[in-house]
Amino acid sequence: MSNTEIEIAVDDPTAPAEDSPPVVRTLTVDIWTMIALGGFSILMMFDNYRTGMGWASDGPEPGYFPFYLSLILLLASIFGLIKSVRERAVVGGNAETFVTRDQLKRVLLVFIPTVAFCVATQSLGLYVASFLLTGGFMMFIGKISVWKSLLTALIFSALMFYVFEVQFDVIMPKGPLEALFGY
Repeated sequence: MSNTEIEIAVDDPTAPAEDSPPVVRTLTVDIWTMIALGGFSILMMFDNYRTGMGWASDGPEPGYFPFYLSLILLLASIFGLIKSVRERAVVGGNAETFVTRDQLKRVLLVFIPTVAFCVATQSLGLYVASFLLTGGFMMFIGKISVWKSLLTALIFSALMFYVFEVQFDVIMPKGPLEALFGY
C-alpha cells in the first residue's frame, strides 16, 4: 500500500475508529424506534377514534382513513419489534454498532449548536442567531480565523436580511436588533 492510500484511509471521516467504543448497537436502536413508532400510532389511533373513525351516511368520518393507517403502522411496528427482539436473541452481543463514541461526538458538535440556534431565534431573531451560528461554526469547527468568520457571518446575515426582508418582504422572526432599526 502506498503512502497516499494510508493517508486517505486515516483521514476518511466515515471510517470507523478502531479504538472508539460503541455507544449503542443497531438492534437496540431498532427496538426503541419500533416502540416509539408503536406509541405514536396508538396516539394517532386514539385521536382519530375520538374525531370519528366510522362511516357516516354521507361517507367516511374525518378520522376514518387516518385511523386505519395508524392501525397498519401499529401492526408494522409490532412486526418490526418482534423481528428485532428475535434477531437480538440470536446475535447476542455481536450486534452491529449503530454509533461509536467518536461518531456521536461529531454529531453532537453539529446538533447542539443547531438546537441553540433554534432557541436563540425565538429571542434574538433569525438574523442575529444566524450570525452567531455561522460565525461559531466557522471559528470553532472550521478553525477559521476570527475576523474571517465574523466578516463572513455578517455578510451572510446582511444578505439574508436584504433578500428576505427587503426584496421578498417575507415575515421572519425578529429580535431587538431589528426592532432598533425599525423592522
